[in-house]
Amino acid sequence: MKSKRLVIYTDGGSRGNPGPAGIGVVIFDSRKKKLKECYKYLGETTNNNAEYNALICGLEEAKNLGADEVVVKLDSELVAKQLNGEYRVKNSDIKPLFEKAVAALKDFKSFEIQHIDREKNKEADKLANKAINLSGLFI
Repeated sequence: MKSKRLVIYTDGGSRGNPGPAGIGVVIFDSRKKKLKECYKYLGETTNNNAEYNALICGLEEAKNLGADEVVVKLDSELVAKQLNGEYRVKNSDIKPLFEKAVAALKDFKSFEIQHIDREKNKEADKLANKAINLSGLFI
């Protein structure tokens, strides 16, 4: 059986830290065809909380699309380095989200977490901002 590898771009952001927050996710197949995009308003939370929520949402969507391999691209250096074992998770608010992300990653045969420049993550960033704007607070 051929494996299904998807590329997930995720971004989370808050206006203020904490502040009104949103997430954006864009998923592509291996031929760079866009399969799914989603965004969601989170309410008041921190930027790091939003980044993890975006990642978890992206992983859940990829699983729903039948992926068994994922490449996650995100501009949060903290999240990327925590998931790649380079940084420890010290923040007690982030620990449960980190554990949920690790559990979600275990659903895949293989995965890669890549830190990318913000310039390469504009689509997911735009969706995260759209989510915050649609909350009615920042139109």
